[in-house]
Amino acid sequence: MSSVLEGVKVLELCEVFQGPLAGQILGDFGADVLKIERPGRGDSLRHSDTVANAHGKMGSYFGAVNRNKRSICLDLKSPDDQEHFRRLLQEADVLMHNYRPGVLQRMGFSYAEVQKINPRIIYAGASGFGESGPLSGMAGQDFLIQSISGIAWKTTAAANAPTFINVPIADYTSGLLLAQGILLAILERQRSGLGQQVNVSLFNALIAMQSLEAATALNYDYETRWFERALNFTAQASDGWLTVIGFFRDNPLHLICKGLGIEDLSTTPGWTDKHGQAANKEAIAEVLRPHFLPLTVAQSVEQLQGAGVLAAPILDFNQVLAHPQVAANELIATVPVSGQEDMRFIGSPVKLSRTPATVRRGPPALNAHRTEIIEKSGD
Repeated sequence: MSSVLEGVKVLELCEVFQGPLAGQILGDFGADVLKIERPGRGDSLRHSDTVANAHGKMGSYFGAVNRNKRSICLDLKSPDDQEHFRRLLQEADVLMHNYRPGVLQRMGFSYAEVQKINPRIIYAGASGFGESGPLSGMAGQDFLIQSISGIAWKTTAAANAPTFINVPIADYTSGLLLAQGILLAILERQRSGLGQQVNVSLFNALIAMQSLEAATALNYDYETRWFERALNFTAQASDGWLTVIGFFRDNPLHLICKGLGIEDLSTTPGWTDKHGQAANKEAIAEVLRPHFLPLTVAQSVEQLQGAGVLAAPILDFNQVLAHPQVAANELIATVPVSGQEDMRFIGSPVKLSRTPATVRRGPPALNAHRTEIIEKSGD
């Protein structure tokens, strides 16, 4: 079975999550991804899992976004390694980097210079804030981008203090966009025969993620807060918590009461339609919550869903990873790791019927493929 990107060679000058995720996406679908790392230490993500590192094991964070790659260490300030890098550029389809704007240029590898070496190359840059503008030179990190993009205020609760999502959403989203941009440029090159620049940023990713909310702010000057727009609430059952969502229903309270088998509270003045129910959702939720306590979460969800109400359990992450839907969707990939037992990571969420993502090699040891890469590039 051939892979979608078989024959595509990618040079990945990226660290941490944003760029390496994009490289892994390309590698999962067949690209030959050469991970170019700093001599001696390599990608800083290699050393972030202190529990694994203390036992001499592959770091879980590094392993999560670096399968299907080969590793080579190059010092791009060294004349010898610069020459090796130029030879690799001649053969490459894609150069990915997440250096701050200007860094590669100062090393002599601006897009204009690389284009002279290989006019077909796609030169893909991932940054914190973009290639220009007042923040372009500022270091980017996920919590910083959550802060400056408005996300930290969006998650604010009644305490009126900013809070953060404990998932690197900017890194993940911009990594997806980087892979998308590269694939679009590869498609265009089939027509023009020429490469081009691709630029994405953490900042752009989180601003774009808020497209719906931005539409109301830009056009009608009001803030969209989704959980407040309907009879939405959380409730505690006998063995855990669930979420109840009143979206897309003209009279969600009627349906909730039907599912719980209690009197129809939607006949209460002011609670007769979805608008009144949204405006009074806290008062309504307080009346409803005691009716969930005798039920299990599973019973609550089944009864509400059976009545046409959107409801789901609130799970902790261990419960999620063990959920049969995760297994059914084949979201956990078993990956070989040299010198130790196999590891398990999240696999590709994209499912293709004829040319699916594959695991061809595990996350590489630092500089493990230098000899074979240098020798082949010298042919």
